[in-house]
Amino acid sequence: MKNLLLGVTFSCLATSFAMPVQAQDRITGKTFATRSEVIAQNGMVATSHPLATQVGLDILKSGGNAIDAAIAANAAIGLMEPTGSGIGGDLYAIVWDAKTQKLYGLNASGRSPKGLTMEYFKKNGYKSIPSYGPLPVSVPGCVDGWFMLHGRFGKMKMENILAPAISYAENGFPVTELIAYYLQGAAARFGNNPKYPNFTETYMPGGKPLQKGDVFKNPALANTLRQIAKGGRDAFYKGAIAQTMAKFIQEQGGFLSVEDLASHTSDWVEPVSTNYRGYDVWELPPNGQGIAVLQMLNILEGFDFSKIQFGSPEHIHLVTEAKKLVFEDRARYYADPAFAKIPVKQLISKEYAAERRKLINPNRASYNFQAGEGFAQETIYLTTADKEGNMVSFIQSNYRGMGSGMVPPGLGFMLQDRGELFNLDENHANAYAPGKRPFHTIIPAFITKNGKPWVSYGVMGGDYQPIGHTLIAMNLIDFGMGLQEAGDAPRIDHIGSTDPTGADPRMPRGGQITLESGFPYETIRELMRMGHQVGFGFGGYGGYQAIMYDAEKKVYYGASESRKDGHAAGY
Repeated sequence: MKNLLLGVTFSCLATSFAMPVQAQDRITGKTFATRSEVIAQNGMVATSHPLATQVGLDILKSGGNAIDAAIAANAAIGLMEPTGSGIGGDLYAIVWDAKTQKLYGLNASGRSPKGLTMEYFKKNGYKSIPSYGPLPVSVPGCVDGWFMLHGRFGKMKMENILAPAISYAENGFPVTELIAYYLQGAAARFGNNPKYPNFTETYMPGGKPLQKGDVFKNPALANTLRQIAKGGRDAFYKGAIAQTMAKFIQEQGGFLSVEDLASHTSDWVEPVSTNYRGYDVWELPPNGQGIAVLQMLNILEGFDFSKIQFGSPEHIHLVTEAKKLVFEDRARYYADPAFAKIPVKQLISKEYAAERRKLINPNRASYNFQAGEGFAQETIYLTTADKEGNMVSFIQSNYRGMGSGMVPPGLGFMLQDRGELFNLDENHANAYAPGKRPFHTIIPAFITKNGKPWVSYGVMGGDYQPIGHTLIAMNLIDFGMGLQEAGDAPRIDHIGSTDPTGADPRMPRGGQITLESGFPYETIRELMRMGHQVGFGFGGYGGYQAIMYDAEKKVYYGASESRKDGHAAGY
């Protein structure tokens, strides 16, 4: 699909409903091709897997609401896209409740084992927490998150919500080309390796990596989900499943215990927001990185993008410089609020943004931004909406694709490795401590207009998510793009900022801008003249799903990622 304005060819995995249309850039007046959004009145589901979208839609048609559909779709994706999600990971959600006309936030991320201390890492010479194996395993919060959401907002019985995923796990489903590619990479790392028991038995039928079109069954996961459906969250955190997880991790040299699992709780949290040109953009507070989006938008609001063209050197430069500024604050301050005093109110204030904005040179790249001073100290995303007006922005992940490599015997899923994101500097806000939540990358987003829901959206991809959220908001608000256009437009990234874990990014001074193909050579050349290092990425730009509500016409618009298996559908 050719974008006539930018000269970019979009690589799309076309879905049955998505037809090319001509859209108009509201700044230049030029037209370019994009997919159309899905439009429906009664409900909408947008996920990263077509079968999971159908599962969510079936739940809506059967009398469930948006919350039920989100849980059902997530359970299905955990089976169908284990390379980015599953019940061994964490989740966050923002829910628009039509009854109370209010947003609710849920932090369902897990904590570190209480028996693992900072002294252990020091005594054994660790400079950072390993990426794989038993040590980065933290308590998986996903299942508790399901029941927290369901208990407050759900409508359908959990047995019915989880039934589609159980059926697919027992009877099988065809693996897509993209997921087969990711599974083959995971097989190269974990397969037939004694350091990662049970991976081969679970994810490599016959001892071979799955290929596109192979029908994959996971009867162990079906059994686990059936126990959860029948016994509730306690079946996962206090019963035989918990004992299996804890025993296995300790046998591998880790510290996750039955007590860690039994004591786990999720938290309802107040979403936080900033107003960006008349639209309220909502994120969740730390331990996640959502407020980075609000900080970036506050800084960018001071520039007149009605006079700056999408994809121009000015656009890319200003977004990059704002990201550099905000990520220094992210590296220093974002952490578990139960262990560190985080100046959220100050960080997302307009006054602070105005001071930070002064540090941006409009003509030159910066090499040495520092965090602000003076304060009190691959993933999946989905979104659903129903005929009653409820909307859910939902993100869930195992981290590093599939996670830690630790697959408890007979359970059918891999445990996450979020513990890797702790910092081993004991003076850092994100320093490792027992029973603490690590800094987290996954973030859901929501936009309201005049106190009413407008857009529920997310962009997956680890550290990319804040800049991805910011770009989507700007595409919709500053550049007047449609919901699908906003996701199809070529993306910008910047790598090389200071990291909350203390890891050295080992990048050139000022880091590096990476661009999807299609940006004009003149733009790239001008960015280099401004002092930017410019590279080109393949992948790594996240995945996108969104639902928009038109309050006047009372219809939903759905959009989904064109670079992956994304699928939006409504009825």
